[in-house]
Amino acid sequence: MDDPIQIALVDDHKLFRSGIAYLLNNFHRYSVLFEAGDGEEMIRKINSKLKPDIILLDISMPKMDGISTAKWLRTNHPEIKIIVLSMFEDAEKVLTMVRMGVKGYLLKDSEPGDFEDALLKVSQNEIYYPEFVTKHLVHNINIDYTLAKLNSREVEFLKLAATELTYKEIAEHMCISSRTVDGYRDQLFDKLGIKSRIGLVLYAIKNKLIDV
Repeated sequence: MDDPIQIALVDDHKLFRSGIAYLLNNFHRYSVLFEAGDGEEMIRKINSKLKPDIILLDISMPKMDGISTAKWLRTNHPEIKIIVLSMFEDAEKVLTMVRMGVKGYLLKDSEPGDFEDALLKVSQNEIYYPEFVTKHLVHNINIDYTLAKLNSREVEFLKLAATELTYKEIAEHMCISSRTVDGYRDQLFDKLGIKSRIGLVLYAIKNKLIDV
């Protein structure tokens, strides 16, 4: 019989951890190695003899949150697989955790069957991302691809177009003619599928080209 897959629960809510531990015991092939209320406690507990195969990690925790914890694990124990269990599904947090190398991402209100499926796939060196995660990933790829199509002068113009400068003032700032500015504007309209300066401003904000 195969050894059970060792799981660590890192979440600041004891009642939630108890519920997850109960589910894991019912799945039969997993064993809870230890529990921790935040990243700092997890670090104190991990050692060569007490090292989990998978860590179930919350994002919002006191002292040391999930993002900092995932970063520490990536540096110190990259072999430990991470599944995020969180209430957050916004793009910024999801993409940050994916960049940290997490192998799975689940919302805390997911069905037990989805949880078991995520555990199975991650334990088999696969990745488990639900639909909302893949949508964020695809959207982010599309943004990066679009930006990659812009040259440095177009990006410079786009940033300036998102300010209060007139097109004439933008031309002076960039040391180009008004006609060239019109050319940059029209090129961006075409490349980005935008029809107005307001659209350029919104695009710059959305892609964090300017601070608001």
